[in-house]
Amino acid sequence: KDAKTTERRATLRTIANEIFDFAEISQRSLGRHWQTRTLPEREEFVTLFGDLLERTYISKIESYSGERVAYAGEMVDGDQATVRTQITTKQGTEVPVDYRMFQRDGRWRVFDVNIEGVSLVGNYRTQFNAIITRSSYQDLVTKLKAKQDEGAGSKDTRRRRVQSP
Repeated sequence: KDAKTTERRATLRTIANEIFDFAEISQRSLGRHWQTRTLPEREEFVTLFGDLLERTYISKIESYSGERVAYAGEMVDGDQATVRTQITTKQGTEVPVDYRMFQRDGRWRVFDVNIEGVSLVGNYRTQFNAIITRSSYQDLVTKLKAKQDEGAGSKDTRRRRVQSP
């Protein structure tokens, strides 16, 4: 990986952290299991899961190959909103992507992404609940750490997450 790639990824990471609320996504994805976690466990989970989501987001951006993204409207209800987009692939397939957002401290942040009717948070919540129920919370953390190690082939994909106040 060259310096340009490292710089581009750092920029994408900054943008991802401005758009997505990884702590909120983590809490919603863990569902009822969030309440039983200690503060250090929650912080570790946000770091591990946020890192996975961030790397997934960056890889999607890097694999962009000419798809068209069109704004398709929004619905605002108080401090929550859904922004609808339509992605058109090079083959002409249309894929609806909705971003569920909330406003906090004057900023809108994404807390869920819905692709073709499938919620990112709901999907992860189902997977995480199955792992915790079948095995343990610690097993889930072990699996997330393994994913982090897989994706940490180079230093520029890893970084410390700063918890927002």
